[in-house]
Amino acid sequence: MPVLQKKRFSGTLVGLFLLAGAAAGGCASAHPRVSALPPDAAPRELQKVAHPPYVIEPPDILQLDLIAAIPKAPYRIRPLDVIGVVVPGALPTAPVSGPFTVNPEGTADLGSPYGAVPVAGMTLEEARAAIEAVLGKQIKLPAATVTLVQTRAIQQVRGPHLVRADGVIGLGSYGSVSVVGLTLPEAKQAIEAHLREFFQDPEVSLDIVGYNSKIYYVVFDYGGAGQQVIRLPITGNETVLDGVGQVNGLPTVADPRRIWVSRPSPGNCGPQILPVDWKAIVEEGDTRTNYQLLAGDRVFVNANPLVTADITLARVISPIERLFGITLLGSATVNSIRTNGTNNGNFIP
Repeated sequence: MPVLQKKRFSGTLVGLFLLAGAAAGGCASAHPRVSALPPDAAPRELQKVAHPPYVIEPPDILQLDLIAAIPKAPYRIRPLDVIGVVVPGALPTAPVSGPFTVNPEGTADLGSPYGAVPVAGMTLEEARAAIEAVLGKQIKLPAATVTLVQTRAIQQVRGPHLVRADGVIGLGSYGSVSVVGLTLPEAKQAIEAHLREFFQDPEVSLDIVGYNSKIYYVVFDYGGAGQQVIRLPITGNETVLDGVGQVNGLPTVADPRRIWVSRPSPGNCGPQILPVDWKAIVEEGDTRTNYQLLAGDRVFVNANPLVTADITLARVISPIERLFGITLLGSATVNSIRTNGTNNGNFIP
């Protein structure tokens, strides 16, 4: 039987063994659609599967936006809020109509000649009365309309949010929400439920802009001279060839015949080993072992056995060479001293 067929046959036996163990012991793969599959049934380049719903974990980055955020009454104006003020009877040379941002001091500047009006801490009705009182110094019987255009909640909630190590995202003065272990729809519901404490029927849009928690590894063995582990984010479409291509190919000490994918399994199942025929993938376009990579996979590239033997032999011989080197150096030093003593007329026994 050819070597390649032996490898595939043995790999299939390993996969079937894992499948039988999973059926007997209740083991399951971390990926629900490829649970304990033998190598011949594992997803690959031309037979890929969709990943399960994304589960949020640190340090993912979420993009959050407030679509609807109506504060609960009675709402009190706060710094950085934006209020709309319309005064039909304002001076023709100084109209008052448009949005005004409440500055950090808590005032809304209506411009010259009216000046700034303190509105922080007031309801909209109280702010209308305060604005009319200030405008009354310049015009007779001012009638102002005051509305809330934008709350500072949008500025605090909107934007990217890092999922912290404790599994929560911060929403500024509106507290924090735990999103770890949730899918996007579940996280959206959790955030909206939290914001209901401050708003009437809030609605948010949520997406992931930083897929940082789902990764795979490419591991290069250097035959006893250490191993290099490269951590790469997974997008759901990578294969073995993609993973090795991300790190600029195989190192010179690698053995293309000794590459495999180690796929972790929960419980006591042990990993699933998927042997890779590198030569068939890159030289023949054979996709049968160009497996689709899943979160947590390890692409292991072993070193050439000759390199391993050379490094091992060097480690064994090196201490002996040093010992003999020290001995020879000592002998040469003693002989040099004796020779110099004789040449100078001094006899050294």
